[in-house]
Amino acid sequence: MTVEPITTSESPVPALRLWGIRRSIILVVTAALALVGSLITAALWYAGWPVIQRDATVTAATLFDLLKLVFAVVAGVGGVAALVVAYRRQRVAEHTNALAEFAHQLAHAADLRAEVTKALAEAADERAKIETDRNGVRLFNERFAKASEQLGSEKAAVRLAGVYAMAGLADDWREGRQTCIDVLCAYLRMPYTPPPAVASEAPSPADDQVSLVAAEMVRTAREEREVRHTAIRLIGRHLNRLRVLEPTSWCGLDFDFTGAVFDGGDFSFATFRGGRVSFDGARFSDGRVSFDMAEFSDGRVSFELADFCGGEVSFGGAYFSGGASSVPEEVSFSRARFCGGEVSFDMALFSGGAVSFDEADFSDGRVLFSDATFSGGRVSFSRARFRGGETSFGGAEFIGGQVQLDEALIDVPLKFDDWIGEAPPDGLLLPKA
Repeated sequence: MTVEPITTSESPVPALRLWGIRRSIILVVTAALALVGSLITAALWYAGWPVIQRDATVTAATLFDLLKLVFAVVAGVGGVAALVVAYRRQRVAEHTNALAEFAHQLAHAADLRAEVTKALAEAADERAKIETDRNGVRLFNERFAKASEQLGSEKAAVRLAGVYAMAGLADDWREGRQTCIDVLCAYLRMPYTPPPAVASEAPSPADDQVSLVAAEMVRTAREEREVRHTAIRLIGRHLNRLRVLEPTSWCGLDFDFTGAVFDGGDFSFATFRGGRVSFDGARFSDGRVSFDMAEFSDGRVSFELADFCGGEVSFGGAYFSGGASSVPEEVSFSRARFCGGEVSFDMALFSGGAVSFDEADFSDGRVLFSDATFSGGRVSFSRARFRGGETSFGGAEFIGGQVQLDEALIDVPLKFDDWIGEAPPDGLLLPKA
């Protein structure tokens, strides 16, 4: 590329075309003298070229007239020079104004160019952002597909890696977090049979007598149990309000454990606030599942039709509160079956909202409300059936709210502390004798 200078006629800058001051004055004065000479010559010609008489002596009057003529000529020349200077000054002023207007136009054009450049830069940034988001979504989709593929593997180690990958993706992918959680919950809802001898990892004597196929099935079940417990542990960790160093909280999202089998798991200090959490039809068959110090507020957690028929489920120190939401908080154990093992609500605090045990079946095992505090809200046992096992309210405090046992079907006695005056505390409604 070659750069050539532009000519004066092509330049957009206004040009001032003036001769030099000396040259201009000389030319104008010469032209004026020539004009005056031409006029005098024309006048003499018109007068017939009269003869001028010269006296022998020059009088003072004649000399004075000559001096006046000389002064008039000099004044005329000076006037012509002043006229030239004034003309040049006017031209320079006009040119200065033209240059100022041109500079204003250049500044306006520069502002326009700056605005156009800014708009182009913003458009480029927006395109870059769109491209980055598109690449990010594509990367998230690829990670999701990979983690889902790992969860479907036949190898337990690969499934375990898929659980961690899906949990990590949920932390990174805000828009797809609920989807990732749904996949983890769906994995826990898949059919599962706990392995025998869950409490011990060493083969039992019976394992030595079974066939190789049965032994392989037991090993596979134990591996699957480890994968499932890892998924539960990761979910509980992201709900644990004490893990201040946890980068991302999943509190407030939906968790669907409908029909899942739990043979162990830790939801200690979990916060179930907002969202929808379902343990409907879940089966707590073995091991220990802890909801110790969990908080239930501003949402709905349901254990309807759940089976507590083995192992230990603890709600020790759990906090059941209505919260600040306009939506009533409810924890439902309606139609749940307590048919074995131990379910503990020791030192739980019921201070608001509604906790329903309506139509629950207490047929075996132990259900303990020992040292629980009922200070608000409503705990309902409407049409609940106590027909076996042990249900104890020993040490419980009734200082507000209602515990409605008046419509329960009680075939075995419930355990309470002795009351002063042999009258139940206010808020505790028992069946009429």
